[in-house]
Amino acid sequence: MSPLDFTTKELDRLFDLAGDIEKHKEKYAHACEGKILATCFYEPSTRTRLSFESAMTRLGGRVIGFSDAASSSASKGESVSDTIRIISCYADICAMRHPKEGAPMVAAEKSGIPVINAGDGGHQHPTQTLTDLLTIRSLKGRLGGFTIGLCGDLKFGRTVHSLIHALVRYPDIRFIFISPEELKVPDYITDMLRAREIPYEEYMSLEDIMPQLDLLYMTRVQKERFFNEEDYVRLKDFYILDKAKMALARPDMLVLHPLPRVNEISVEVDEDPRAAYFKQAQYGVYVRQALILTLLGLAPQT
Repeated sequence: MSPLDFTTKELDRLFDLAGDIEKHKEKYAHACEGKILATCFYEPSTRTRLSFESAMTRLGGRVIGFSDAASSSASKGESVSDTIRIISCYADICAMRHPKEGAPMVAAEKSGIPVINAGDGGHQHPTQTLTDLLTIRSLKGRLGGFTIGLCGDLKFGRTVHSLIHALVRYPDIRFIFISPEELKVPDYITDMLRAREIPYEEYMSLEDIMPQLDLLYMTRVQKERFFNEEDYVRLKDFYILDKAKMALARPDMLVLHPLPRVNEISVEVDEDPRAAYFKQAQYGVYVRQALILTLLGLAPQT
């Protein structure tokens, strides 16, 4: 499952459903009774795994699974293909995170149940992208017609890559990429933007472009994506968003972050009404509830 598997109209229906779930939680409290979600996480995760488990539990369903590869048969050498065939016998739907790019797609090809990609390596993080889109749509009232700055680790950040690919389908989007040279957005993404004639700019300074932004998407520098400790230590504090930088921003600019943060957003920013990252985490539950219902064929027909 990728956001690009859905048309923009299908995404609108998904987001409408998520919005209805937010407003009428009790209406969906038993929608997945008798259904089981398997969370197959070959890579550590707190927020994504618990968000899926919360989503299914709030729908009245049950959850089984494992939280790291060491506690699964992968530690004995079992392939992803074999694992998902077995999981298909036990569950109705699966959310899979894997450090290897493309592993959830391989699982989906062999699976007898829907498989949701909950993150694969440095490649994609589709349900985080759905969360980001729902947050923007809910708080800004639209998808399109804005300038978005993406800051931090743009080379390895799978949330950034997924979000860019999703947003290019909406009108009048301008991208501003803010990163050190070593963590620039990959060429395949800028090549795609040029081919589609979508405007983008690259900066090293966050202060210089703050007044231009409608949205600022912060990311952490991910230690687990680096090959050596020295490079990580040198770059991890390159950008820190604080009150002084926020003072340069528009009154209605929103700050998003996929979380977890380390120190790239100062805690003093948390009290700023423009800080939307904790609301973003809540929207993640609603959109995962809507996705589970949709993939299980249980979404209300409109």
